[in-house]
Amino acid sequence: MTQDRPSLTVLLAAPRGFCAGVERAIRAVEDALEQTERPVYVRHEIVHNGRVVNELKRKGAVFVDDVGEIPDGAVAIFSAHGVSRTVEREARSRNLAVLDATCPLVRRVHLEGQRHAKSGREVIVIGHRGHVEVEGTIGQIDGVVHVIACVEEALALVVSDPERIAYVTQTTLSVDDTREIIAALKGRFPAIQGPDTRTICYATQNRQLAVRVIAKRADRIIVCGARNSSNTNRLCEVAKSEGRPALLMQDPKDLTLSFIDGAAVIGITAGASAPEELVQEALALLARWRTITVEEVRVTHEGTHFAPVDLSRLIAQLANAS
Repeated sequence: MTQDRPSLTVLLAAPRGFCAGVERAIRAVEDALEQTERPVYVRHEIVHNGRVVNELKRKGAVFVDDVGEIPDGAVAIFSAHGVSRTVEREARSRNLAVLDATCPLVRRVHLEGQRHAKSGREVIVIGHRGHVEVEGTIGQIDGVVHVIACVEEALALVVSDPERIAYVTQTTLSVDDTREIIAALKGRFPAIQGPDTRTICYATQNRQLAVRVIAKRADRIIVCGARNSSNTNRLCEVAKSEGRPALLMQDPKDLTLSFIDGAAVIGITAGASAPEELVQEALALLARWRTITVEEVRVTHEGTHFAPVDLSRLIAQLANAS
């Protein structure tokens, strides 16, 4: 009986879920599928979420790890994480019809890194080695590039000229961790140039702030999103840094009754590439086990919108190739 179930307050973090860059990238794939008759291939996951990728597969998109897997005459879409210049050149050399869905905020990091390199500076990329965004950023910068992911690496870094260095950051990092790394770099290299934490995207910062706010009241935090999503993992880290156990829920089966056992207040958020339906599935599960009261906790309103990826050039290219 409903009245026999213990009550549970659920704090919904806001903002949460899709950011403007993710929405723009998903729409680019959907528009390409609707407006072209050619096969549509996407290099890498368009965003780091298996549910989103599977839905686009159902609509006809084909996902590949390498441009070399895309057949001649097909449409090639670059993911929101961005790609290296090598990938761009390979696509051009094969005359693929390219649609670049790189997030504008990631593109801004590319341009800043390129500007520093052209000025003769070695560029430090603060981020996680092997992450697709970091690999794309490295590949966009001509010159000497270093990648560091922690304060210890910043303190051990060797550069050729301490007076001629700069840094950029992966957009999906923890703001606090990045701030500490930047402070370590500035302590060692007073002449270093860089943007503080401003290149961490607005959505990443807003979602981390919202987790900090709900963690003040919640006993535990559920973070909806994919395990390979950097911003989702950072949200878990933020919750834990606030002293709250965090569960990364990629699928409803990840959420167990034992996680909420003894809790009176649960917080829920979602990474920037996680669909809202995943949050609703978490709520539905909680409602099966407890009598829930849902409260949205909004820390800011996001008014950022990016113009859709322009398909006109792609359509013209396909028409000329016919």
